[in-house]
Amino acid sequence: MARLEERVAPLPVIEPTDTGQGHGGWVVTVYDNDHNTVDEVIQILMAATGCPPQEAAIETWEIHNLGKSVVHHARRDECDAVAATIATIGIRTEVTEE
Repeated sequence: MARLEERVAPLPVIEPTDTGQGHGGWVVTVYDNDHNTVDEVIQILMAATGCPPQEAAIETWEIHNLGKSVVHHARRDECDAVAATIATIGIRTEVTEE
């Protein structure tokens, strides 16, 4: 498996899915590291947020190439739970108000 820092792929394109209903005012940001593989990050993002593989791949690309990515929008309690799940594999997360 290629490490996150070793594998660079073009950014996938997805259609926006925003319903305009708002998200709860809080976000989860995930930061790049030199320890987790691309596949590990994609899998944990899907498990923690329930997002489809394509969205997780885009967010992983952003994490690797931009150093961080906002991966979830919700209420504070939901964001805390998502961040805690992602952090179980050693990735630094942050929950902040939008």
